[in-house]
Amino acid sequence: MNLTSGTTVRCEMSKWDGGPHWVFSGTYLGSDEHGDWIGYPAGTRFSRPGADFTCPNDQVGLVPAPTESGERPWCLPTFHGPGSVTWMDLDGGRVAVYVDMTTPAEWDGDTVRAIDLDLDVVRGDNGRVIVDDEDEFAEHRVRFGYPDDVVRLAMSSCDRVRAAMLAGAAPYDGVTHLPWLERLAAR
Repeated sequence: MNLTSGTTVRCEMSKWDGGPHWVFSGTYLGSDEHGDWIGYPAGTRFSRPGADFTCPNDQVGLVPAPTESGERPWCLPTFHGPGSVTWMDLDGGRVAVYVDMTTPAEWDGDTVRAIDLDLDVVRGDNGRVIVDDEDEFAEHRVRFGYPDDVVRLAMSSCDRVRAAMLAGAAPYDGVTHLPWLERLAAR
């Protein structure tokens, strides 16, 4: 992948059965040891069949770097700037970090694709960490016939991300994403 800072990036999420999920565009900001960072300024439109969402705040997404084994992690984190919304029970907190469990993201030119596997780990700005959509994961694993290894990898990724958030490990430490939010704001 040879993207330069400022390149428009398209993000395409699908479901296991091949059906479309979220589609949105952002700006490639650069990369570091954690992976490739994409900026989504306030006003970015996220759409999927039957739903549209316009983000009220700046956000940066991370396409995680490959691990030592050469495979990308089974997740796509998004870090929210001030002004985030609350649409789930975070004890009054606003969404600070939202991590989708996905198949490893794949770059195809300026498009990144992944399959959403339902499970999400969310941290509020008050520190509360929850796992969301476990019911959807249970339903879809039967309906879509998730293979056992996909179920195992999605669940272990969810556990690792949750543990990293609770431990305050990078990139979930509350500071790693800040230079990328600043870079987005400077655009």
